[in-house]
Amino acid sequence: MRLALNQRVAILLHEGIKGPYGKTGLSLLRYSEAPIVAAIDRECEGKSLQELTGIKRNVPIVASVAAALEYKPQVLVIGIAPKGGTVPDDYWHEIKDAVSAGMSVVNGLHTPLATIPELKALLKPGQLIWDVRKEPPNLGIASGLARNLPCRRVLTVGTDMSVGKMSTSLELHWASRLRNWRSKFLATGQTGLMLEGDGVPLDAVRVDYAAGAVEQMVLRYGKNYDILHIEGQGSLLHPGSTATLPLIRGSQPTQMILVHRAGQIEVLPGVSIPPLAEVVKLYEAIATAGGAFAPVPVVGISLNTRHLDESEALDAIAQVEAETGLPCTDPVRFGASKLLDAVMQG
Repeated sequence: MRLALNQRVAILLHEGIKGPYGKTGLSLLRYSEAPIVAAIDRECEGKSLQELTGIKRNVPIVASVAAALEYKPQVLVIGIAPKGGTVPDDYWHEIKDAVSAGMSVVNGLHTPLATIPELKALLKPGQLIWDVRKEPPNLGIASGLARNLPCRRVLTVGTDMSVGKMSTSLELHWASRLRNWRSKFLATGQTGLMLEGDGVPLDAVRVDYAAGAVEQMVLRYGKNYDILHIEGQGSLLHPGSTATLPLIRGSQPTQMILVHRAGQIEVLPGVSIPPLAEVVKLYEAIATAGGAFAPVPVVGISLNTRHLDESEALDAIAQVEAETGLPCTDPVRFGASKLLDAVMQG
């Protein structure tokens, strides 16, 4: 399943446009081809989405689901990704209003909605609730088979969570297609799944089967494409992250792109990010020992400069290149060609 191109979408984003947990909704606004007719965020009602976010999409911001009905949405997407992945208390009445109004619901949070009797009772024929975070069936243990595939397998890895790994993979995928390569974006998180329609919701998979789930997905596509862009999750540097190692083991990457937020020095208070050159060595060592037993280089740095003006962004990029000796850019802001060139040379 994916967001259909013929269904009008509203995105529920209360406190998400300006707050820290709106990445799902903001990514859909940036990348989805579906017709998004309203963003729902009471904090930003009536303001310009483009001025607030830099996303070049003319979508009105309204205060509630009831106000969004003016734009005739058919699907409500829950657009936040808070810590723990639970539905905030003040979202429940909005979800009920949407279902009562005949809208289907796309839910990327850990709290399942499709099995809640109160919501099920409101569903009419043709309506559905898609809980994105469900473990796929028939999983097994990883065996390192992806290393035998002929395609390039490019994995984004990060210095922290939520720094832009999915965006980097998408930008690389689209740049690859512009060069007429057979390219596939492999989604591993809720937003990527909504955009792509398939993939593995890695944080819903039991840990013993996580690498196997990634391997199964990579093997499914690896013989039919020249290059796979595998969406990264989490970070080896974050104490709360468990997803990065299964991604390395399951995908057996041929190259990695390190993603970092410009100027960030900690993942948590007291948990520092080492110099990027050291982080590069860490990921290369882990990837080599993660089943491939062959050099797996970090070939470039994707730098998230969203919080900087253009001059500051260019200075930060130049500084990272000087520190690491690797090509660096912000692919969302300046395009992914430099990083894609590094992939093909790596």
